[in-house]
Amino acid sequence: MPTADTSAAPAAYRLPPGPKTPSLLNGIAFLFARNALIRRLTATYGDALTMRMPTFGTMVLVTRPDLVKAVYTAKPDVLHGGKNPLGEILGPGSLFSMDEDEHLNERRMLLPPFHGERMRSYESIIEEEALREMASWPEGVEFASIGSFQTITLRIILRAVFGAAGRELAELEKLLPPMTTLGQRLVTTPILRRDWGRRSPGARWKRMHAEYMRLAGTLVDQHLADPGLDERIDILALMLRALLAEGDAVDKSALADELLTLLVAGHETTASALAWSVERLRRHPEILHRLEEEARGDENALRIATAEEVLRVRPVINATARLVMKPFQLGEWTLPPGSRVVTGIAPLHHDGRFHERANRFEPDRYVDKKPDTYAWIPFGGGMRRCLGAAFAQFEIDVVLRTLLRSFELQPTSEPGERESFRGVAFAPSEGGAAVVRRRPFAAQAEEPESAAVMTALNS
Repeated sequence: MPTADTSAAPAAYRLPPGPKTPSLLNGIAFLFARNALIRRLTATYGDALTMRMPTFGTMVLVTRPDLVKAVYTAKPDVLHGGKNPLGEILGPGSLFSMDEDEHLNERRMLLPPFHGERMRSYESIIEEEALREMASWPEGVEFASIGSFQTITLRIILRAVFGAAGRELAELEKLLPPMTTLGQRLVTTPILRRDWGRRSPGARWKRMHAEYMRLAGTLVDQHLADPGLDERIDILALMLRALLAEGDAVDKSALADELLTLLVAGHETTASALAWSVERLRRHPEILHRLEEEARGDENALRIATAEEVLRVRPVINATARLVMKPFQLGEWTLPPGSRVVTGIAPLHHDGRFHERANRFEPDRYVDKKPDTYAWIPFGGGMRRCLGAAFAQFEIDVVLRTLLRSFELQPTSEPGERESFRGVAFAPSEGGAAVVRRRPFAAQAEEPESAAVMTALNS
């Protein structure tokens, strides 16, 4: 891996102001109250600040669109994104672990399935899994919706991305939730990654990861042996076809790392966004009513805008980071190699200078209008923007449509749920508490393949 160029004279560097507190104290505060800490620091130091952090070292946080743009448009040899705790957990074959040409080539291979008609081919899978899980929802009783959304998003990824079915689908569905939960702990607490004995988190991760690699390898072998590989629409099949077309050897370990990356990037985060959607809509009944009206037809402009507004007011990821490899000009400052520059998503999204009435939930701001590229950044930006952003938004749209057509979501006057950090994503503290009533079957307009599941919903 390339190392940061530290040859320039230190006198040439100029960092933004920031707190002088020790890195350990900053790290503890960041671990237990990161959003509150960032709000306090940005209120004190403004749109760019410097702080010292354990492991990360010198960290520069920026929360202004022009500074965010400078980060996201920097040359790939100046800022690296591949040196990060998540990449270390996911493995060297993960997109999160790559930089420069390797990252660009991998991204080009993975991008096509997440856009256009190919992405829309997964609509029936998304709807089917949403209906399957929602069939078990209790009626008239409050429950945490996030658990159901996690089940839905997991099964969607296992089918649409992994192409899993039968025994492998069942085994992965059982293995991956506890493995993901443990992995999130290891990301935020590096010391736990070491093998301290059979019962230690590090040892448990090794066992889980070995089992995952076995199952992923089985799926690759099954795909390669399938005479109908060219007709399969799952993303693993598309990846294998691309490799075979180029004459490249199939590296099962690298493919497994990439599949796990797509799972981590799209499972917990999308489920949290859906739980926040429920949490916000129950507290804005006028918007909920308009969405119910829209869901009776084929339009989705308000639903798309609502998803975008949920991601603005309740971003599930609160920051993205880059490692400075060469002296980096950031506004009036020059950052040294070895430092890190972080874009603060939540403070930028809540800043009234860049979003009118920023403290209000107003989906209409995005109806028939795209959010600003550098003021609305729930998926990051530039060449490291979340690969599955379009897929995640499409998934949210279809799941919300299914929910609105199948259930009446009961409004509430309870205070909004607090943010709860779950290791990778921020989720509602009560799990997006919901109370629902089933709609009459006659009011539905479902496709034939969904009829059996809808019968179960209304039985």
